[in-house]
This record gives sequence, C-alpha cells and structure tokens, in this order.
Amino acid sequence: MQTGRKIPDPLPLLLTPGEPAGIGPDLAVMLAQKPQPRPLIALADPDLLSQRAQQLDLPLRITERDGPAACQPSQAGELQVWPRHLARPASPGRLEPANAAYVIECIETATRSCLDSQAAAMVTGPVHKAVINQAGHAFTGHTGFIGTLCGEPDPLMLLCNESLRVALATVHIPLSAVPTALTRAGLSRSLNMLNDGLKQRFGLARPRILVAGLNPHAGEDGYLGREEIDVITPTLDHLRERGLNLEGPLPADTLFTAHKLQQADAVLAMYHDQGLPVIKHRGFGRTVNVTLGLPIIRCSVDHGTALSLAGTGRADCGSLHAAVTLADEMSLRAVAA
Repeated sequence: MQTGRKIPDPLPLLLTPGEPAGIGPDLAVMLAQKPQPRPLIALADPDLLSQRAQQLDLPLRITERDGPAACQPSQAGELQVWPRHLARPASPGRLEPANAAYVIECIETATRSCLDSQAAAMVTGPVHKAVINQAGHAFTGHTGFIGTLCGEPDPLMLLCNESLRVALATVHIPLSAVPTALTRAGLSRSLNMLNDGLKQRFGLARPRILVAGLNPHAGEDGYLGREEIDVITPTLDHLRERGLNLEGPLPADTLFTAHKLQQADAVLAMYHDQGLPVIKHRGFGRTVNVTLGLPIIRCSVDHGTALSLAGTGRADCGSLHAAVTLADEMSLRAVAA
C-alpha cells in the first residue's frame, strides 16, 4: 500500500462534477453560491455550468484557469473553472455517450494533478457508469478507475458522516459472488488499508474497528455458513497479533446498534448492501465517500446522477459540501503530519 504524501498549503481542491446530464453541474453551481475558504477549481465545461446556472436561476461568475496554480479562495457566486469541453451540448436528464470521454478526461486530469502535488485533494461528483461503458470505455466506477491511475487497482471504499464510518470488504459484485470473493488475503488487505487510512486521513492513533460476519448470526458456529470459521475469524486473529484493534466477526443485525457503535471508530461490512443502507439511513445527503489506500486524497458524494432532478433546482448540495469540507480537513492534516 502506498502512503499518503505531505501536501504543501494552500494548494487548491479540484472538483469534477461528473455526468453532464445529471445533477453534478447543478451541485457545482449551488456550491459556488457560498464563499469557499479553500481555493477550489472545477474541471468542467464553462458553457455547461453557465447554462445550468441560468436554468437554476442562480448567479454565477466563472473565472477560467489554465491549471491549479495561482488560485485564490472564491467569493460567493464565483466558481473557478479549469476548462474541459464537451463533445456535444448536454441537456439535463438526457445521456449522451459522446460526452463520456469528457467525464473520463476530467477525472484523469484531476487525479494526475493530485499525484503531481499540484492540488491538495480531489472531490468527485456522480458519474453514470452505464453510459460510459456504452461509449466504449471499460469503467467499473470512480474508485477502481482512480485507483488504477494511482497504481492501486483495488483501493478501499469508506463512507462516513458525523456519526458513522463504514468500509466495504467487497463492493460492486453480485451477492452470489461475495462468499467466493472473501479470502483471508483480501480481508487482511482491506483491514490493513482501513486501519492505516483511519490513522492517516482521520488522525486516529489506534482505531477501533468492528468487523461484520457474512452470514446471519455470524454463521452461528457453522450452522448458517462457514465463512466466519474458515476466513474471517482466522484473519482477525492474525491481525490482532500484529496489533490491530478489531472486534468480530459480529452479527450485522446487532453490530449496527448504538451501544456497539459507541465503542467503534469504523465498521468493515462484508458486502455493499450490508453496510451502506445503514449509513445512508443515518445520514443520506450528508455522507461522504472516501477512497482509502491511495497516495492522494479523494472524496465524493454519496449519491448518483439523479437525472430526473437535473436542472430543476431540487437537488441537495449537502453531500458535496460535506465532501469538500472533509477533503479540506484531510489535506490540512496531511500538511501538518
């Protein structure tokens, strides 16, 4: 695993709004309505942002930049933009495969700028995986794509809000594939990434991690499944010997109770819909998706493109605001480390 690098201050944060037909451009315009204490640059098509601001009836003054250098904090109503250009005009709610390359270019440029220490962190808006693949790009999602660019093809997804942090041992795979995907090596790698990430990105000296079982009642001594006996418990025992502060495997139905969570800094869930419904129920619209295991800081929103809301003014900017705030905090911590 690559370690986080120290980032000189005050490098800017980079924002990629994501799918141009979705609510990402709306959120960028909405975010710009308040002054930004940290320099923030959006990689986007200026015409797209101007058009969306008009549709939302919000003021927007765009200052174009040719890169992340010499950037100052923005005033209310101002958005600094590093121009990237759409292949075709984008309409709210209407996907256009020709613009998939634009989405990819924005993400790649932001990632490489962070790798080159030209930016402190990147914050990503929602993308539409299906239209990107329809356009001929092999794309399983932001996390894997950014990880590959960073030389870490299998980073760890962590979602967090003010009351809970949940990481995933497996992510976007069918439920039927989860038992086979859970291996001692993979689980050990995920827990080490989570432990290191909680130290580096959140400043926790000795993180306390609760680990869910896979099966109901954590397998009930093998009666309801052997994954806990064959994979999870031996892995946790080995990592405890190496100093990790772990509890589990725990039944997921009692792990996510207030009493248990008060004793923990994070939870490792075994699969996507074991952990994410809980954290989204506790803070949807205020939750941030953080990618751990990378040499750069990347935060993202906790929701999708919401095509039906694009251009309507009904999108909620809460998750993007939380992602920018957390990226700022993490980058300042990296400077101070």
